[in-house]
Amino acid sequence: MKIAIASGKGGTGKTTVAVNLALSLQDAQLIDCDVEEPNCNLFLNRELDQLTEVSSMIPEIVEENCTYCKKCSDFCRFNAIATIPNKILTFPTLCHSCGGCIMVCPEGAIQEHEIVTGIIRKTSGDDKKSPELYEGLLDIGQTMASPVISELKKNIDPGKTSIIDAPPGTACPVLTTLEDVDYCILVTEPTPFGLHDLKLAVEVVRTLEIPHGIIINRSGSGDNSVEEFCMNENVEILMKIPHDTKIAQLYSEGIPFVQEMGHWKEKFIQLYSSIQDRYSREIET
Repeated sequence: MKIAIASGKGGTGKTTVAVNLALSLQDAQLIDCDVEEPNCNLFLNRELDQLTEVSSMIPEIVEENCTYCKKCSDFCRFNAIATIPNKILTFPTLCHSCGGCIMVCPEGAIQEHEIVTGIIRKTSGDDKKSPELYEGLLDIGQTMASPVISELKKNIDPGKTSIIDAPPGTACPVLTTLEDVDYCILVTEPTPFGLHDLKLAVEVVRTLEIPHGIIINRSGSGDNSVEEFCMNENVEILMKIPHDTKIAQLYSEGIPFVQEMGHWKEKFIQLYSSIQDRYSREIET
């Protein structure tokens, strides 16, 4: 079963939930898709081995063949190519490697050039007490996270439970992460800002028709607007993690709180069981 942990914005406690849930389960995989800033391993502190590099193909102009007809730049919806009088410019960080510019060029004036955009790493050794961690890491200066995420997700073992830590927000990297997941936990905080971004995230998972529920982190620190929204929109609140000094202290020390507060491990196991039951019922229907 593939369970994604997502949030409408950063800083809600999404990674905290992902790590503590993965640590509470037997033989789980933890897939860190927040490739711009993977930080699950800050809590696991495991050694990582590089598995592979991720590369993308970007256009390279053969100037002597180019007639500056603009067909390539007119085609590129991402503005990765610009044609000016007697000059053509490329912007590799905007390129989505679709290859369309090559197809529309009538002069054969565009070639492809391979660049490395990121790497995939996994935990070394075999530690049965800790989840198997895979993480993607986008190269500094690169902006296209989705290819790294797609390559990272190839390591998901269908025979295991995979907890997938998604990037924050609702942009393309999140959509790539949520593709083909079985369930999505949306983590939010009980504040007006949290509610604003939660609404966007709920709209995304509803559009993608992914079963979902909410975890309210730092519960008790804000107002009731998130709970009122969930009640009005018929969105299930799966768990509330209180605004607790002990939890905050462990977080600041990089310690997953299920390791020091054993009763929380039981709560996460129950959370997983309830999600599994709901998913099974939906599959049957």
